[in-house]
Amino acid sequence: MACVLMALAAGFLSTVGRELPAEAALAVSGSVVPRSKLLGSLAMNERPTHVSEPGSMFSKELANTGVRLPEIGFGTWNYSGGVEPLQAAIACGSCLIDTAEAYGTEEIVGKAIKGQRNRVFLATKVLPRNFKRRDLVAAAERSLRRLATDHIDLYQLHWPNLTIPIEEPMRGMEELVDAGKVRFIGVSNFSIRDLINAQAALRKQRIVSNQVRCSLVERTIEGGLLQYCQKNGITVIAYSPLATGLENIRSADPEGILRRVAEASCKSEVQVALNWCISKENVIAIPKASTAAHVIENMGASGWKLQPELARLLEDRIRYRRRGALEVAARRAVRWGMQMMGRWV
Repeated sequence: MACVLMALAAGFLSTVGRELPAEAALAVSGSVVPRSKLLGSLAMNERPTHVSEPGSMFSKELANTGVRLPEIGFGTWNYSGGVEPLQAAIACGSCLIDTAEAYGTEEIVGKAIKGQRNRVFLATKVLPRNFKRRDLVAAAERSLRRLATDHIDLYQLHWPNLTIPIEEPMRGMEELVDAGKVRFIGVSNFSIRDLINAQAALRKQRIVSNQVRCSLVERTIEGGLLQYCQKNGITVIAYSPLATGLENIRSADPEGILRRVAEASCKSEVQVALNWCISKENVIAIPKASTAAHVIENMGASGWKLQPELARLLEDRIRYRRRGALEVAARRAVRWGMQMMGRWV
């Protein structure tokens, strides 16, 4: 009920009531509409008329841990929204909150979860400069103090450190698990090779997640990393699932495909873009939300399935980037050089 009231207050239901084209109604009911007919029938200048309020979000198991997480979590990179949006997310069931020591948001997250820690699955990250075992344990202690909690549910290596043997941070990670200060070990921005080496360095634990960039316009993980994670039961946590701003997707979408698919699906553009991400096996998304209204809209991306024909329109007609092996190798070499100079990227 609280979720519905917030949605009403945000004005999400103010535009419902206009009829959709017949083709859109067919799309919602599950019938397959020919691509040309669908695109031709949706008015180019119409904005989506329906924004869904959250119902029951779907959940996915975190690796093979038995822990189920909502498909839509809450990311706090570059976040300045205060405690209210975070608390709105928790109240409505979006219990996965992701932060990092590099974000400067651990303290605000700690304030938001005060008194309801048991309702939250808390994820944070350690910077590459702290990957030596002793430094990693100390960094975790600092994060625990900022978060005002006695344990971290998912502790993640933020980026690969190409200058410190992976055995160092993994020893620290297992030490934290043994001490009850960390429940699960994850990584972020790791390649297949990084994942293999990191797992080999663990003696008792498994890597349960890899947090990587993924959106309609950034699809590098489809070059093999996504498939590897799916095959090996590693949950993919998609960050920047809205490409750091819906305008970045729109700029790659001169035909207005996203808007027209949103119209056909009775959803907002944000909800369609997020649903496309979480429609993939083992993938959950952590969009940011600056207001309670944004929380409600983001959560409305779950609980339904995008029609396959409409998903193919998004994939085929919106321009996207997928880095090739040469570019990935070049970026890795640059990262190694910067880390050798003490620049921990």
